[in-house]
Amino acid sequence: MPLTPLDIHNKEFSTGFRGYNIDEVNEFLDQVIKDFELLIKEKKEQEERVAILNERVDYYKSLEENLSKSILVAQETAEDVKSNARKEAQLILKEAEKNADRIVNEALAKSRKIAIEIEELKKRASVYRMRFRTLLEAQLEMLENGDWDSIEQPQVDSPVTVE
Repeated sequence: MPLTPLDIHNKEFSTGFRGYNIDEVNEFLDQVIKDFELLIKEKKEQEERVAILNERVDYYKSLEENLSKSILVAQETAEDVKSNARKEAQLILKEAEKNADRIVNEALAKSRKIAIEIEELKKRASVYRMRFRTLLEAQLEMLENGDWDSIEQPQVDSPVTVE
């Protein structure tokens, strides 16, 4: 069991023949008591300081642990965001490809329809040309036919009556 200032203060020494001077011993013991009390007080302050520092260390360890966890969560979140961004980009790309395919297919269908319409118009134009040529040839044939000669020459035999 450790010695306390009270133990030193209450300590009584027996006196013997030609023993120590009591006043000097008491004075020395008083000085020991003061020094001992001072050491105890310093020790207590140091223990309190160590306790405070240990609390700070525990706090910083806890803070470090929380920061480490936060960093891990942030990294995982960043990876999730990257992954989601990649997936979204792939979906956008697929959607764009589908739209491009649809637009190309619509354009091809329109071009085929226009090509069919052009062919139909060419056929109609050809038929029209043939009919028009036939009409013109018939008209030319009528012009070249000799029946016009009789119309061109006035006929004396028939009287023209004007009313």
